[in-house]
Amino acid sequence: MRKQHLLDYFEALAPTRDDWKRRNWYYHDSLKRLMQFFIPRGVSVLEIGSGTGDLLAAVAPHYGMGVDISPQMIDIARRKYPLFTWQVEDAEHLALQERFDYIIMSDLIGFVDDIEKVFSNVRNVSHTKTKVVVTCYNYAWEPIIHLAEMCGFKDRQPIQNWISLKDIENMFLLAGFEVIKRGRMMLMPVWIPFISKTFNKMVAHLPIMWRFSLVQYAVARPLVQHRREYSVSVIIPARNEKGNIERAVKDMPRFGRTQEIIFVEGHSRDRTLEEIKRVAEAYASTHTIRWAVQEGEGKGDAVRKGFAMAEGEILMILDADLTVRPEDLLKFYEALASGRGEFINGSRLVYPLEKDSMRILNIAGNKCFSVIFSWLLDQRIKDTLCGTKTLFKEDYEKIVSGRNYFGEFDPFGDFDLLLGAAKLNLKIIEVPVRYQARVYGKTNIQRWKHGWLLLKMAWFALWKIKFI
Repeated sequence: MRKQHLLDYFEALAPTRDDWKRRNWYYHDSLKRLMQFFIPRGVSVLEIGSGTGDLLAAVAPHYGMGVDISPQMIDIARRKYPLFTWQVEDAEHLALQERFDYIIMSDLIGFVDDIEKVFSNVRNVSHTKTKVVVTCYNYAWEPIIHLAEMCGFKDRQPIQNWISLKDIENMFLLAGFEVIKRGRMMLMPVWIPFISKTFNKMVAHLPIMWRFSLVQYAVARPLVQHRREYSVSVIIPARNEKGNIERAVKDMPRFGRTQEIIFVEGHSRDRTLEEIKRVAEAYASTHTIRWAVQEGEGKGDAVRKGFAMAEGEILMILDADLTVRPEDLLKFYEALASGRGEFINGSRLVYPLEKDSMRILNIAGNKCFSVIFSWLLDQRIKDTLCGTKTLFKEDYEKIVSGRNYFGEFDPFGDFDLLLGAAKLNLKIIEVPVRYQARVYGKTNIQRWKHGWLLLKMAWFALWKIKFI
C-alpha cells in the first residue's frame, strides 16, 4: 500500500514538478553543482529516481540512463532529453543488465521501503571502479520542511525515512560497499542575495555548523574482492642524488607482473645523469631501467615526465633521497593490487622518525597540513607531503584530463595528485613508512619559501573544493 501511495504521489506531482523546481531553483542548482563536482563529464551515468531528468543532464554523461517509478516523470524526461535513455523501474526491483561508471541517487532513499535492498541492487549495475553518489536531507530539518510545505513554499511529500550519515554508511557496508567520503552542505536552501552565498560557501563548512546543513551526501564504491598482478613503473625524480642511484636499484624489491624503473634527472651539478647511465648499463641484464632529462624544473615536472613515459599499469613515485626505503614499495603495491585502496599515500608520521630525518618545524607543518587536508578532502590524510605515492595509470590519466579544474598550480606534484584523486572520488589510504635520514646530498626543499607556497596552495584548494 505504501508503494502504491508513493506511485500515486509521484504521478500526481509529475505535471508540476518542473514548476516546483523553478520556484526552488537555488536548492536544485546547488545539487547540480555538487554532482558536477563529484562526476567528471563524459562518463556513463545511471540516475535512480531521475524524475524529469534535469540532474542527469547537468552532469553531461557520454551515456546516461534515468530510471524512475513514475511513468509520467519518465515521459517528461524523455521529451526534454531525448539523447538519454529513460526507463520505468522500481529501485527495489532493478532489472538492468548494464554497468555504469557513476550512479546517482538524489533525494531517493528517504522514500524507499528497503534501503539495503536498493544498495544491493546497485551492485548488479556496478563494476569495480563504480562510484555511487547519494544525497538525502538532514532529518533535523523536518520541522522546517513541514512548515515550508504548509506555507506553500514546497510541494507536500509523504513521510520519509529518518536517515543519518552513519545509517547510510552502515547500509552501504551491508550491501558490499564502502563509503569513501561523506558530508553535509547548504544552511540556506533559498536564494537571498549575499546571505545565501556566505552561509552556504563558508559558514556551512565550519566546525559544528556543518551538522545543521540541509543536504547529507555520501560517495561509495564496491568492496573489491579480487586480487591480480599488474605491471609496474617506478618513477624516481633525481637532482643532485648521484650517491643514491645505485642503492635505489639494488634495494628495489621485485614485485608485479613486470617492473620498470624510470629515472628523471633534473639538471644536477654532481654528475647524477652520468651515474644513472652507468647504473642502467650495469644492471641491464636484471632490471628494466630507463631514463630522461626533464625540460622544466621541480619535482612535479619530473614526475609528470616520468608518468608520460611509463608503460606500467601501476605508477609509483620514489624520491631519490631514499628517505623512504625502496623495500617499502612492496606495501604500496599490495595495497593497490588487492583493491584496498585506489590511491596509496605514504605516511611518515606513524613510526618514530630517525634522528635528523625531519626538522621540528617541518613536523609541525606536516601535522597542520594533515588537519587542513583531511577536512578539505572529506578523507583522513595524515601526511600530505610524503613523496611516495602510488596509483593506477588509468586513474592518473583521468586526473590529467581533469587538471584544468585546479590548474597548473603545484610545483611539487603532491597536491596535484591528492586533489585530483579526491576530485575523482578515489579511495585514498595511507601506508605507514619509516622515514630515514639522508646518507648522501642535501634536501632541495626551502623551508620558508616552500612552506608559504604550500599555504597558498591550501587556500586555493579551499575555494575549489569546499567553497564550490
